[in-house]
Amino acid sequence: MFSGSIPALVTPFRDGAFDEPAFRRLVDWQIENGSSALVPCGTTGENSTLSNAEHHRVIEVCIEQAAGRVPIIAGCGSNDTMNALLHMTFSRKCGAKAALLVAPYYNRPSQEGLLAHFSYLAEHSDLPIVLYNVPGRTVTDLQPETVCELARRFPDRIIGIKDASGDLSRVTDHRMGIGAHFVQLSGDDELALPFNAAGGIGCISVTANVAPGLCAEFQKACAASDFVEARRINDLLYPLHYAMFEDASPGPCKYALSRVHGWIGEEMRLPLVACNEGARNAVDSALVHAGLI
Repeated sequence: MFSGSIPALVTPFRDGAFDEPAFRRLVDWQIENGSSALVPCGTTGENSTLSNAEHHRVIEVCIEQAAGRVPIIAGCGSNDTMNALLHMTFSRKCGAKAALLVAPYYNRPSQEGLLAHFSYLAEHSDLPIVLYNVPGRTVTDLQPETVCELARRFPDRIIGIKDASGDLSRVTDHRMGIGAHFVQLSGDDELALPFNAAGGIGCISVTANVAPGLCAEFQKACAASDFVEARRINDLLYPLHYAMFEDASPGPCKYALSRVHGWIGEEMRLPLVACNEGARNAVDSALVHAGLI
């Protein structure tokens, strides 16, 4: 259902409010440059600082602007199961094709709690679910056995995973435990090459915000098993992948977008602030290396 280069979109702000015109331009630019799907309201979209009304408006605008050209995977995750369901219900009504659901953060649920959380959502919404495992942020690690059990229980609901665990062996764990039909998307740009070689079929990407064309070409080369070309493009992008996290994300990403496109500014919501000078230097160098400025 999903593959290729899928940017986890930033949410532009202007004077403290959602900058809808800039976001619409970003959606168009992403689609025009080969992104195969879009993710609004993920971590890179600063969803944790959005009110529910803002969260829903960002998803609504993304779906409206994409106008069916690419599918939308709406960020619906929460550490509150009922709030996640609220986001899923809204996204389903708006026309999202799937929900991206992060493992609940802060609460630190057990594997049994994770099973109960995702099972409840799968039972109460018919919107397909892409699990999102990012233990570096959530502290909770969605173990392969839990992922396989969820896919076994809900084969038509739990359709894939964005894996940012950093453990490449999990690609094989999931493929052998569930099957090749299970959509495996890297959550780490710098690991996308070995992730795809192990059986992944794409990446939900931070870097694709800034370099959608190169990221799309990289994923096409991987899909064609042209790993010589994939390595060439990966070498161009590699410094940028790391520069995106030289300071708290999405600060470096928004700075990079401001350098590539003046119509997206650096403004973020507290407690996040604009990135530091070291991150700016790393981003500038990486943009030059990739031929983007």
